[in-house]
Amino acid sequence: MELTLHEVRLTTDPAEIVDIGVSGGKIVEIRPGLPGGDQALHLDGRLVLPGFCESHIHLDKSCLLDRCTQRGGLAEAIGEVAGLKAAFTAEDVAARASKTLRKCVINGTTKMRTHVEVDPTIGMRGFDGVQSAIADWAWAIDVEICVFPQEGLLNNPGTDELLVQGLNAGAGAIGAAPYTDTDPHGQIDRIFELAREFDVDVDMHLDFGPTTDEMTIDHVCRRADEYGWGGRVAVGHVTRFAQMARPDFATLSQRVASAGVAITVLPATDLFLMHREHDENHSAPRGVTPLHLLSEQGVTCSLSTNNVLNPFTPFGDCSLIRMANLYANISQIGDPETMARCLDMVSQSSAKLMNLTDYGLSVGNDADLVVIDATDPAMAVAELAQPMYGFKNGHAVFTRALPELHLPG
Repeated sequence: MELTLHEVRLTTDPAEIVDIGVSGGKIVEIRPGLPGGDQALHLDGRLVLPGFCESHIHLDKSCLLDRCTQRGGLAEAIGEVAGLKAAFTAEDVAARASKTLRKCVINGTTKMRTHVEVDPTIGMRGFDGVQSAIADWAWAIDVEICVFPQEGLLNNPGTDELLVQGLNAGAGAIGAAPYTDTDPHGQIDRIFELAREFDVDVDMHLDFGPTTDEMTIDHVCRRADEYGWGGRVAVGHVTRFAQMARPDFATLSQRVASAGVAITVLPATDLFLMHREHDENHSAPRGVTPLHLLSEQGVTCSLSTNNVLNPFTPFGDCSLIRMANLYANISQIGDPETMARCLDMVSQSSAKLMNLTDYGLSVGNDADLVVIDATDPAMAVAELAQPMYGFKNGHAVFTRALPELHLPG
C-alpha cells in the first residue's frame, strides 16, 4: 500500500482503534493490524476524518479589507463591495481567491462550494478569476462554483444572460439572493427554472434579516416540491428563523425537512451583520439560527465560513473546526453528543448537502483525509483541535507541526 495510517480513531466509533490503508488514491482497507505502507504514520489514537467540506464561501470577494472603509450592516456591505467590483480584474480575483484557498487547504478542507456573483458590473471577470484559482489548487481541493445574482436578477437587466453563461461555463449549482430583488418570489421561480434546464443544484442566500417579516422559505419549499428538487436545494443564512417562536420554528423545521431543503448557517457573518439596529442599552439577539434543532428534525445541516476579510466578515482563518466551535458557543451547546454533531456539520452533513459521491471513510472512497490532534469528536470542537496532516487522493497536502515545549534543563 502507498499510505497507511496506524492507530487512529474514526468519528463513527471513537472507542475503536484501527488502521487505514490507501492505494491508487482510494481507501482500500480499514482494520487493525495493517502492515506498514510505503508511507506509514503512527498517530497514537488521534482522529481521522474525511477532508472538511466548505459548503458556502465567497472566493471572488475575499481579502478586500485593505480596500474598504465601512464596517456596517448587510446593506452597507453589499453597497461597498458593489462599488469595488468595477475595478476587479480576473487576475486580481484569482490572486485573492488563491490566498483564501491556501488557508482552507492547510486547515483540512478538501471539498468546497464557492458562490460567485455575476451582474453587468462585474460581468464574468469574477467567475473567470475563480476558475483560474480553482485550476491552480486542483491538486489539493475540489471546488464547485455556484453562480448567483448578488445585486438582484429581475431588477438588473443583463444578469440572467450572465447566469446562463456561467452555467454553460461549468458552474455546478445556481444560487439566489431574493432579498435584493424587487420581486423576490420571481427571482426564486427563475432560479428553479434554470436549475431544471441545466440539471444543477440550487443554493440560495435566503431570509437574511433581523425579523420574521417577509420570509420566503415557504415559497422555496413549494418550488422544491413542484420541481421534484428535494435533496437538491440548500438555503443559507436564514437569520430570520432565529427570531421565530419555538413552536413556529418546530413547524417550519418539519416543513423544510419534508421538502428536502438543506440549511447552511454562517456563524461569523450572521453574528457580525445582524441586529445592529438595537439600542446600546438593550441586549441584542444573537442572529444565528439554532441549526442543531433543525438537524434533530431530519434537516441536512451545514456550518460554513461564508466571507473572509471583507465588509461582510472582516476576519477569518478558514478553519471549519473554528466555525463548529463558534456555533457551539453561540448556541450554548455543552453536551458531547450535540458538540460532536457540530463537527459532522463541517464534514459528513456538508458533503450530503453538496450531494458529493465517494466521500467519507469507507473502503472504495477517495482518500481525502485529515488527521486532527484529538481523540474524541466533541473535544475536537471544544478544544479547537488543530489539523496535523492532510491528504488529497492519498497524496500528502500539508503537515502542521505540533507545538514543542522546551522544559527547563
